[in-house]
Amino acid sequence: MGVGEIKRAVFLDRDGVLNPVVMRGGSPASPRSRSEFSLVPGAGEQVARLRQAGYLVIVVTNQPDLARGLLAEDELAAMHQALAQEVGPDEIRFCPHDDHHQCACRKPKPGMLTQAAQEYGLDLAESWMVGDGYKDMQAARAAGVRAVLINADYNAQVEAAQRVAGLAQAVDLILEQG
Repeated sequence: MGVGEIKRAVFLDRDGVLNPVVMRGGSPASPRSRSEFSLVPGAGEQVARLRQAGYLVIVVTNQPDLARGLLAEDELAAMHQALAQEVGPDEIRFCPHDDHHQCACRKPKPGMLTQAAQEYGLDLAESWMVGDGYKDMQAARAAGVRAVLINADYNAQVEAAQRVAGLAQAVDLILEQG
């Protein structure tokens, strides 16, 4: 970016945005192994479009199964290595905590977004959050970023100003609205 250009980012939730959720007991959940982890078609192309438009692309994901002992650190590392290689975000941030930890990084708190803003000098008002759940939308509101929700069968009750069918449509919206 040139001198005086606004530094802006698109924060992407991982599960339900970049990779399909795993349904467990009728509820959406995170993959717990590399073998359960796959990417949505075209994810790398969409991230490349955002980066070409001058956005920093940062994945922000809650991974409470680490704290619950249901996800091994090496499995998470393998998933994130595949995500980094195949999709190419600028950074992947994750919260390893569960609700009872009361940390600042677990969405719906905005900690992962605001910390990135501090580190990179981002203008949050010019930035976006793309997610599939209420925690993503609340984190976006709390951080002061614009938000778009990826529609899914499990999130019909989530309040969102903007809803789209998938990641490609979210990127189209972001690029149209700047």
